[in-house]
Amino acid sequence: MNVLRRIGLFLLPLVTSLLLMLVIWEVFLKVFPQVGPRVGKTPGDIWRYLVTAPGASAARQAILDDLLITLRDAAIGFAVGMGVALVVAALFVSFSAVEQTFMPVAMLLRSVPLVALTPIIVLVFGRGLAGVTVMAAIVVLFPALVMIMAGLRNTPRQAMDVVAAYGGSRWTGLRMVAIPAALPSVFAAARISVPGALIGALIGEWLGSGTGLGASLIRAIPTFQYSKLWASIVIVTIVSVVLYAIVGVIENLVLARFGPEAGRS
Repeated sequence: MNVLRRIGLFLLPLVTSLLLMLVIWEVFLKVFPQVGPRVGKTPGDIWRYLVTAPGASAARQAILDDLLITLRDAAIGFAVGMGVALVVAALFVSFSAVEQTFMPVAMLLRSVPLVALTPIIVLVFGRGLAGVTVMAAIVVLFPALVMIMAGLRNTPRQAMDVVAAYGGSRWTGLRMVAIPAALPSVFAAARISVPGALIGALIGEWLGSGTGLGASLIRAIPTFQYSKLWASIVIVTIVSVVLYAIVGVIENLVLARFGPEAGRS
C-alpha cells in the first residue's frame, strides 16, 4: 500500500498539470484573438479532428504512423544517451584526471545549440536513423551525465571503505555500492531525459531524416494543415507526459525494493 500511495502521489501532479495545460490553452486563444480560428485550434477542434469528424480515423492513423517512427528514434537515442552517460559518469568519478581532461570539452559541446551542430552531424552520420539517434542522444547525455555524477559522488564513504577493506576493487565498489546508492539520481535523470529524447528525435527528423512527426509538423505549416499541426503537438505532449509517468512508476517500484525511504529527498 505504501508503494501504491507513493505512485499515486507521483501521478497526481501530472494529471493536474495536464488539466492546467488545457485551461492555459483555452485562455491563450481568448487572450490573443488575433490567432484566428483558422490557425488557433481549441481542444474541441482537436477532439473533432481526431475523434468525431468523418475523416478522423485516417487523421489518427497518419499521426500514429509518424508517431511510431518518432518513438523508435527517441527510444534508441534515449538508450544510447543514458548508456553513455552512465559509463562516462563512472569514469569521471573513478578517475579525476579523466574528468579534468574531458569535462570542459563536454561542457563546451553542451553550450553549442543542437541546431548549429546538425549540419555536422548529418554530414558525418547521414540523414537516416544514425543521425537522428545521435541528436536525440546528445540531448539526453549532458543533463543525465551531471545528475548521475552527483549521485555517484554522494555514495557513503564508509560503505566504499568496507568494500576496499574486504579486498574489493574500485569497480566492485562502484557496482555493489555506488550505482545502487545513485539509483534515485539515475531515475531522476531518466525522467528528465525522456522528454529530451523526444525533442531531440523531433529536431533530428525535422533537420535530418525528413521522417516521423518532426518532419510532419514542419510540412503541415506551409500546407495549412493547422488541425493536424495542433493535434500532433497535443499527442506528442501527452505521450511525453505518459512516458515520464511510466519512468516515475518504475522508479517508485524499484526504489521501494531498497527500503521504504529510498529515493525520497
